[in-house]
Amino acid sequence: MSRPITAITSIGDLMAALAGKAPQVLELQTSVACPYSITLPPGYSLVGKDKDRSVLVFCNGDGLALTADNQVSNLTVITSPAARAIYTHTGLADMGTISLSDLAVTGQVSIITRTGTERLQLLVKGLHIAACDSRHYSEQPQKYGVNVYQGALTVYNFSGDKQSRIQATLTGITIGAKNAPVLGSGVFVSGFGDQGGWVEVDQLTTGAVYSTGMLPYGTADIITAAVFVVYGATAKRVEHHGEIVTYGVNDMVLDTWGTVEQWTAHAPIISYGPSGIGFVNFGTVQDFVAKDKVVTYGLGARGFNQYDGKVDTIRFQSIETFGDGSIGIQISKPVGSITIEQGITTHGSIGNTLVKGVIMPLPAQALSVKSGGSVEKLLVGGDLLTEGAKVTTYAIEGGTVAAIDIQGQVLAQGEGSDAIVVASQGATPLTHVRAHAKAGAALRLLDGEITDRTGFVEQ
Repeated sequence: MSRPITAITSIGDLMAALAGKAPQVLELQTSVACPYSITLPPGYSLVGKDKDRSVLVFCNGDGLALTADNQVSNLTVITSPAARAIYTHTGLADMGTISLSDLAVTGQVSIITRTGTERLQLLVKGLHIAACDSRHYSEQPQKYGVNVYQGALTVYNFSGDKQSRIQATLTGITIGAKNAPVLGSGVFVSGFGDQGGWVEVDQLTTGAVYSTGMLPYGTADIITAAVFVVYGATAKRVEHHGEIVTYGVNDMVLDTWGTVEQWTAHAPIISYGPSGIGFVNFGTVQDFVAKDKVVTYGLGARGFNQYDGKVDTIRFQSIETFGDGSIGIQISKPVGSITIEQGITTHGSIGNTLVKGVIMPLPAQALSVKSGGSVEKLLVGGDLLTEGAKVTTYAIEGGTVAAIDIQGQVLAQGEGSDAIVVASQGATPLTHVRAHAKAGAALRLLDGEITDRTGFVEQ
């Protein structure tokens, strides 16, 4: 059944229309300044006649609250960056479908469901959040010794009920601007935990995302991410068509504690801050592909970390790190195949970095496989190269690699740096590997095993 369309040209028109009892489409035709938050009743839609001149400005506190079966489209919505520009009132068992499309926003877009809500269908298509500060919200996931700040776009099922779920399609998301990041995380998708309160995403696609948590150096128990798929969340496809960039301490670029089937980044993945990681996995990822470079600049800022869970296949164009303690790839749990098309380069030496809520010193190795970590097949199209002092380029530290194919060389250029170390009952083949250390050992075997030396050359 079609709903009547009501033209809105003033705050008086808006208040009168919201007081009506029948669901309707409110068409905003001009800029309206609201002195307080407003709520869309169930079934109401708010659409702009022209996004550039259809502007809702909320002068005090939060902005537009949604209830159930609401649509908001073709609008500019402005609050203080620390307020919620668009958010959900919860309590209904079935919130129906909430649709957000073609929106320009200042402030947080907060889609949170709580105890008592069992169902929400969320559709987001074309959303730009220019500015947001989400650091002060108290609902934060906790695991692995850290809390996670919410994001500029937050989709969060905060009900522990196993029957409760948000089903979401999130496409065309852009966050912040180059050198003008949002504060907190960028895109944040989370369930209540590992045992209930689910978020099921069929698509999450973004353009560019820029974020930072503004954390002080030395913080060990808080993290953020430009894009974070947290626990209780599953995603069939995550795809990035613009660069994903973080700027501060403990700002991961891409992070998951949940499950992602296909994850593809078409543009650079960049971290400028200390202890930022290009891609870090604590969950389950079937296939991850970074088609452009992964670069980190901060102290202890690694390229890829496999901390928990598993990854079936992972492919990088290249990884380069510049800070002390900034490992290229570190593996602590099983991985199927790893491909680095152009190789890994690290420029740093030993430095402090955040590991599971603890700050500790690490050397800037190119590739490290720790105890509990394993790689079924490692393919490198170029070199594994370290330039810093007292580091190891290819370090097997209790973990295992089953098969290896390095087209370039394993090179250690720094003073006292070794090209290959196999230690602590670790095992790897060195089939047709060429290794060279400028001022260290090409190969150092320390209580480890070389499973195949065919064609191995120490240069």
